[in-house]
Amino acid sequence: MEVIIQPTQEAATAVAAQFVAQLLREKPRAVLGLPTGNTPLPLYRELVRMKLDWHRVTTFNLDEYVGLSPQHPASYHSFMHENLFRHINITRKNIHIPDGMTGNIPGFCEKYEQQIRDAGGIDLQLLGIGVDGHSGFNEPSSSLASRMRMKTLTARTRRDNAKGFGGMAQSPHHVITMGIGTIMEARHCLLLAFGRKKAKAIAGMVEGPVTAMNPASALQLHPKVTVYLDEPAASRLKMKPYYRWIFENKPSL
Repeated sequence: MEVIIQPTQEAATAVAAQFVAQLLREKPRAVLGLPTGNTPLPLYRELVRMKLDWHRVTTFNLDEYVGLSPQHPASYHSFMHENLFRHINITRKNIHIPDGMTGNIPGFCEKYEQQIRDAGGIDLQLLGIGVDGHSGFNEPSSSLASRMRMKTLTARTRRDNAKGFGGMAQSPHHVITMGIGTIMEARHCLLLAFGRKKAKAIAGMVEGPVTAMNPASALQLHPKVTVYLDEPAASRLKMKPYYRWIFENKPSL
């Protein structure tokens, strides 16, 4: 796991964007796993600004709320089209987002994972992390071998999401999400985290034990993970000087 610490969110996002851009230039048919939420928004804006060629890129989103149509303003379909897809030249058939309206969730999840395999697997999985260590919607206590499935959200996550639904009463209870086991099959995982409120979860993910109570800690077992942090998010890491030295003295390969 490589930990890259930058002074600000903007600086960390810029470094991460350069990495994604290099992948798309070197592999025009790259397969990307994409998250939603506030954390990746600056990255998406930077990738749009860079005017990359997305025509042959394939994408798979991590999750979607159960019971929300793609047209719902709080759906992740709406989020992705508003913040990324309508600004780039991606081919519509290459976009994959879980269907929150499916009448057969287990069958849909099996098909979605098969679509990932048919595409050749995910080259780069972009990720965020919640303050409790969840990634995707794999809440604390999620199996670290879990596959794509329906997941029940914690009250904390529902409160965090409530604003987008006009209050807690309307905040969804269930989502379809890639499992930790599914995420771990990506060839490379890139995780972004910003702000002091993420510091405890990051410290547990990077330097703590591998535990289902911090599902993102499973990434310690992945062969290729890059973590991009601003200073506040890195504030509780014990080995910050070492991580900085590695990044500043990385040899050219």
